[in-house]
Amino acid sequence: LSHNLCTVLNVPHDPVALEEHFRDDDEGPVSNQGYMPYLNKFILEKVQGNFDKVEFNRMCWTLCAKKNLSKSPLLISDEDAFKVWVIFNFLSEDKYPLIIVPEEIEYLLKKITEAMGAGWQQERFDHYKIALNTSREGLSAWELIDLIGSGQFSKGMDRQTVSMAINEVFNELILDVLKQGYMLKKGHKRKNWMERWFVLKPNIISYYVSEDLKDKKGDIILDGNCCVEALPDKDGKKCLFLIKCLDKTFEISASDKKKKQEWIQAIQSTVNLLRAGSPPPHKEARQKRKELRQKLLAEQEELERQMKELQAANENKQKELETVRKQLEAAAARAAEEEKKRLQTQVELQDRFSLELEREKMVRQKMEEQVAQKSSELEQYLQRVRELEEMYKQLQEALEDEKQARQDEETVRKLQARLLEEETAKRAELEKWHLQQQQTIQMTEAEKQELENQRMIKEEALQVAMQQLKQLELERKEALEQYEEVKKKLETAANNTKSWKDKVAHHEGLIRLIEPGSKNPHLITNWGPAAFTEAELEERERSWKGKKATSE
Repeated sequence: LSHNLCTVLNVPHDPVALEEHFRDDDEGPVSNQGYMPYLNKFILEKVQGNFDKVEFNRMCWTLCAKKNLSKSPLLISDEDAFKVWVIFNFLSEDKYPLIIVPEEIEYLLKKITEAMGAGWQQERFDHYKIALNTSREGLSAWELIDLIGSGQFSKGMDRQTVSMAINEVFNELILDVLKQGYMLKKGHKRKNWMERWFVLKPNIISYYVSEDLKDKKGDIILDGNCCVEALPDKDGKKCLFLIKCLDKTFEISASDKKKKQEWIQAIQSTVNLLRAGSPPPHKEARQKRKELRQKLLAEQEELERQMKELQAANENKQKELETVRKQLEAAAARAAEEEKKRLQTQVELQDRFSLELEREKMVRQKMEEQVAQKSSELEQYLQRVRELEEMYKQLQEALEDEKQARQDEETVRKLQARLLEEETAKRAELEKWHLQQQQTIQMTEAEKQELENQRMIKEEALQVAMQQLKQLELERKEALEQYEEVKKKLETAANNTKSWKDKVAHHEGLIRLIEPGSKNPHLITNWGPAAFTEAELEERERSWKGKKATSE
């Protein structure tokens, strides 16, 4: 295993270090825990990156495929299964055991479906994704091979179409093939045109005799200084374009204009990526998808943490509310008990007051009888009143003695009196609020009456304005009628003037209208004013004489 790894990774093999590292001891020879330190230290740390990754993957596939690959028949070949396994290693998450998450599964299946030229079945994948999420986070490499090999998402496609689609996705994602196809290339020495199979990668264009890639004829090294240009048709070749590098220039002819434009755009995009120092598009897209998943996962964890905090706070609030509810229930129970005692005390006091009132009524009855008997004499009546007042004072003193004897009951009576005073104060406050409300209502009624008066005034002003508007409308109509009459008169006068002018023009030789005179003096002839002034006439006469002299 170590020798084969060193061979495919182009690392020199050190058998002495191998023997030293795996020397037998009491715990036994080779173990998984013992081999990983050796693999990291003596093999992986020496890798320079100048090895064939496909061959390395094929060796790892040889080691693990026989043990893990499903024995059930698949719709894909072993070579296609190997390519799916390599793609899995590229798209899987960076943690062990390796799995591919549903988002990357959807991305891979979409790429394969597009390569087959079929339509993507989003609803079917959503059902599959729901069933997958309920059981686990993703699929292993062998489960992904079973999924693609089962034909669940490629129904109706033959084995060759599926194989070609897997190969196209493998070339793009693993071999970094951005574009490939047949084109004609002009030779540098003999200047003849030969058909070649071109393969575009992020920093190189390789061309072969055929698409089996066995006979390689050369490379076009790409860098930030390269450029691609379209050329006009010449020498009977069409769809030409030119690739300029530092040391060489390559003339290439595509099969049609569409292919020509696609190759120019693909090469220009590759050169732009080299200038910017950016990775290939699919690797950059994979990194962005991974960062997006990590961001969503972090947001979900933060949301779960906030939900837990809210739930804990809610539970604490519920406990606090339960405690407050129990306290309120206890306070309500105490208040009910106190209210019951207060009512009982009030009933007792009312009974006692009733007895005292009955007693006072009896005494007053007796006094009234005595007053009625002694009413005939005022002095006797006044004397009796004084006696009654004296008796009333004695009764008050007796009551005071009784109150002094029942001091405990008086305390309760004072409590009742205080409660009654509070009730009276509240009632007075309510009456005050009632009075304020009535005053507010009265003020509102007054404002309403004032607004009504203003509305009546505005309505009266509106009526006056309407009457004025009607009056103005009548005046406007009268003015229009007068205008029409004047217009008719002007038209009649204009017709008369026109007919008169026609008559004057007809007899112009006899009569000519007197018009405002010109600023310059005009000649007057028998037929009216001349067409020229004297100065103009003299100028014309001199001109005529000059022409005449010249002609002679």
